[in-house]
Amino acid sequence: MAEDEVSYASVAVKSKKQHQSQGKNEEETVYDEVKVNKEAKAVDDAEVENQNESVQQTLDTKGLLPDKAAERCRRYQQLCCCFGILCVILVLSIIGICVYFTTVHESTPNELIQLMSTQKEKIQNLTDLNNKLSSDYANLTSVSMALNNNITTLTAEKHNLTSLNEELMKQKKNLTEIMDGSNGNWNELNVSRAQWSIDAYCPKTNGRSCTSCQDGWKYKLSSCYAYVDYKSPNQRTWEGAREDCRIKKSDLTVVYDQTEKDYVNTISPDSDGIKGYWIGLRAVEGKWKWTDGSNLTNQTWIQQQNATDGYCVTSLKDKGWKTVNCNETNAWICEKKALSV
Repeated sequence: MAEDEVSYASVAVKSKKQHQSQGKNEEETVYDEVKVNKEAKAVDDAEVENQNESVQQTLDTKGLLPDKAAERCRRYQQLCCCFGILCVILVLSIIGICVYFTTVHESTPNELIQLMSTQKEKIQNLTDLNNKLSSDYANLTSVSMALNNNITTLTAEKHNLTSLNEELMKQKKNLTEIMDGSNGNWNELNVSRAQWSIDAYCPKTNGRSCTSCQDGWKYKLSSCYAYVDYKSPNQRTWEGAREDCRIKKSDLTVVYDQTEKDYVNTISPDSDGIKGYWIGLRAVEGKWKWTDGSNLTNQTWIQQQNATDGYCVTSLKDKGWKTVNCNETNAWICEKKALSV
């Protein structure tokens, strides 16, 4: 409460005495002054004036003694004093509250700024965490989809393998039944094979005379060789020549040493229409390999040492070995093991 809003109230008692020897003598006594606010000033002034008038009238009409009037004035004085003290306490309280709120008001913006900064940091941390969780969830979803696809593929493969296994079991059962039914014929089959071998290697010409190789084959170095010197258009590619050798229960010739190489050279004559004889050597995955799966050990035997897939080797007497495209057509040399007699 501002200081200019405080006024003072007075309590006064007026007594009138008339003497014959003297004129009217008016006495005014001010007992106390208290601070009151403006809002109560009008009411207090009116009340005090009324009280003064009432006292004056009482004194005038009833002739009360001055002591009783003084007693009543003291009571009013005490009442006004208490009221003034309460007003002072109220004013001081209001001033303290204003000072407190002013201090709080001055310190609140800094606290709010710090609180807002802390909350902003927490929100940012939560946002980062949410982004990370979202990324992890997306990655897990991708992995889950890939696993589901793998499971689907593996399930299909398992189904196919199960079907294949069932089919193989049926074939095994059928073969078992066939074998069980043909056990009595094995001896006859072996006899037939033996008879064929005897007829092939021991022909009936002027009595039986057995040889290590069949007719049309040359025996050398424990092997039988047959060179097929077809002219074009009966010549074949490397694969075609090998197929013919297989029909003859043999394969394209395989050379293991220099002695055999020299012999193969003699049975691959140079003649009209023949550019070379296929042997069992070709390029496989950058290496020269024989038809039995072994590698060429002596690279000097071949003119082109770099093995290029799609190329095979021919032999021609006095001209050595030459690498040519496997799809070209040439004559060929077959080889198989000789019969020991």
